[in-house]
Amino acid sequence: MAGPAALSFPLLARVTSATKKKIAIGLGILVVLLGVALGVFLLKRQELLTYALQQVKAKVERKYPVALTLGPARFTDLNTVQIDGMSLVPKAQPTDTLLKARLMTVSLSVRSLFAGRPVFSNLEISDARLTARKTAHSDNYSFLYKKKGKQPEVPRDTTKGTNYALLANQLLEASFDNVPGQADFRNFLVTYNSPRHQARITMPRLAIEDGDINGQLTAVIDSVENRVGVQGHIEPGDYALAAEVFGLNRRPVTLPYVLRRYGARVQFDTLRFSLTDKDLADDELTVRGTASAANFIVNHPKLSDRDVRFPRGGIDFVARLGQAFVALDKGTKVTLNRMEFFPVISIRKLPLNQRVVGREVNGVRNRREALAGLQVKADIQSAETAANTFFAALPEGMFNTLEGMQGEGTLTYKMHLALDMNQLDSLQFSSGLTPKNFRITRMGAEDLNKLNEEFRYTAYNDKGDSIKTFAVGPSNPEFVRYDEVSPYLKAAIMTAEDPRFLTHRGFMEKAFVKSAIQNIKEKRFARGGSTISMQLVKNVFLTRQKTVTRKIEEALIVWLLENTRLVPKERMFEVYLNIIEWGPKIYGASEASKFYFDKQPANLNLSESLYLASIIPRPKYFSRSFNQYGEMRSSARYFHHLIADLMVRKGLIGQNDRETLTYNLSFPGRAHGSIFRAVRPDTTRTVLAADSSQFEPLNLIDLLGGQAPDEGVNTNTAPPAEEPKPKQ
Repeated sequence: MAGPAALSFPLLARVTSATKKKIAIGLGILVVLLGVALGVFLLKRQELLTYALQQVKAKVERKYPVALTLGPARFTDLNTVQIDGMSLVPKAQPTDTLLKARLMTVSLSVRSLFAGRPVFSNLEISDARLTARKTAHSDNYSFLYKKKGKQPEVPRDTTKGTNYALLANQLLEASFDNVPGQADFRNFLVTYNSPRHQARITMPRLAIEDGDINGQLTAVIDSVENRVGVQGHIEPGDYALAAEVFGLNRRPVTLPYVLRRYGARVQFDTLRFSLTDKDLADDELTVRGTASAANFIVNHPKLSDRDVRFPRGGIDFVARLGQAFVALDKGTKVTLNRMEFFPVISIRKLPLNQRVVGREVNGVRNRREALAGLQVKADIQSAETAANTFFAALPEGMFNTLEGMQGEGTLTYKMHLALDMNQLDSLQFSSGLTPKNFRITRMGAEDLNKLNEEFRYTAYNDKGDSIKTFAVGPSNPEFVRYDEVSPYLKAAIMTAEDPRFLTHRGFMEKAFVKSAIQNIKEKRFARGGSTISMQLVKNVFLTRQKTVTRKIEEALIVWLLENTRLVPKERMFEVYLNIIEWGPKIYGASEASKFYFDKQPANLNLSESLYLASIIPRPKYFSRSFNQYGEMRSSARYFHHLIADLMVRKGLIGQNDRETLTYNLSFPGRAHGSIFRAVRPDTTRTVLAADSSQFEPLNLIDLLGGQAPDEGVNTNTAPPAEEPKPKQ
């Protein structure tokens, strides 16, 4: 039986046979057309690629004064282009190649290529070398961040100082504008050479993909080597960046410039940085962002005798830059462990023609000196902080005596500074902690209560060598109680060293400010602002090393002693009288009284007490108050009558004591031979020079020129002469 299927076979055979030749011819034509089209496409694509690279070359050379050379380029697949070699040479130094690469690979949008607007992406550079050089007069790289044209975006006025807003904005824009969206750098070598610095950075790989950054590098900068990992995210169009830099193989990262420039070792395990916003307006640049570090360590002999470590710290900053000024504005927060501070700081340099100079005015002799025209304002306040959070926030290695201390209540820190080098005498400074229900519940490494009982004291010299150890208490036969010391000696010391000792809380801010003013003027440590409380803490609890951290630790211990009333004032002064140095290996009032006057401290008269008070700041030079014949020099006599007058005004001695004051001291003790070194050949009475403020500088106390008897401080110079008028 024949069905429809059986009938279709002859029909299909007839159709296939009839059209077979036509179909074959059609397919052949189609293949040929496609082949021709593909050949035309490939030929045209290569021509367009050549044209596109020429456009890139022209664009780069229009933007920068360089010669860009690109090697042979070809497509390796549909949209991947390989360029065999590239070099970038500054036109100003045609023999000095800045950048050279063996191989470059990029992705190129075919559609954009045929549209005449080629779009490149996914940049890969292999075996590249960036060689930056700088000499005393030129370099081969600064054109990258310099704006073209006759005038910069923000006008420069060199008479007003550096425009930090313009400089920072140019650097930020140059950095962000030259970051590719997609990039992969392999075996990239960066070198930098200048008269002062050398750097070599090797990057096995650094990749940027959709803004994500990942890479590793080995950097040798000024002989400091770091192996570093980098990761983060960047949005070039928004000038936004979040990055993390960390040491590889559990090794910290060391900052090379600080080590070379300042001799300080600064290192960290991980550094995080973010830039969230920048705004340039009215010649001022505002930058917002964050920075934080883990295990941040600083080491410098002038800072501390060991590492100062900050386990965790960070800053949320609002920085403002402008013409000759930088500032941290309101909104900035610094976090130290869990303690928060809110600083507002500005630093400004006045224009050259507005800077006041004068040796006696501010110690500045040239308007181009670093301190000339400097203005600094700083206000720092902490949040109200729980006591244990405060103690935990103290940097390790900075407060050795207090490590492990605990307490109750809260503490709030506040600091204010206003410095104007044009008006140095107007210097303002205050710093302090405000307690609230605060008390110490556990002592740290040192028990501050030991001052209330007998303890062993070791005296050291300035080199840190121990001189002698003795008991401060009744078991020592040389120990004297507070009421066993002459009232003259106690009054003379307090008047000269610390007039407000019995009433202050450990510090005299006005005296400190006066000391700072004089030290700045003389550019040396000419005057100290230590109270008796500070001298006591320094001698009992701290080392003799003169470091910044020791002074800060000293201040905090003094605050704790004075504000918690751990030790009564009389006991503090009693300990002070028994441990201070009064001559070579002479410690305490009992030894001093015998060494100089062969008597007990209770029997000292006014003249003897004034002499002992005068040599406290520099006891090793005790004989310099006298000439070789044992006659008191005018400088020492000035000190005696100045302190005596102040004691009269304070009611510590009577007018009769002042009128009977004598400058002719005898020294029946062992000090006699050191003071009386010669005998006059005749018996003619020597007429001593009149008392005067014009005497050779000795280690005396000038009490701020005698104008404020309650602001006495130590000094190493004579009272200042009348100050000349400022030079404009």
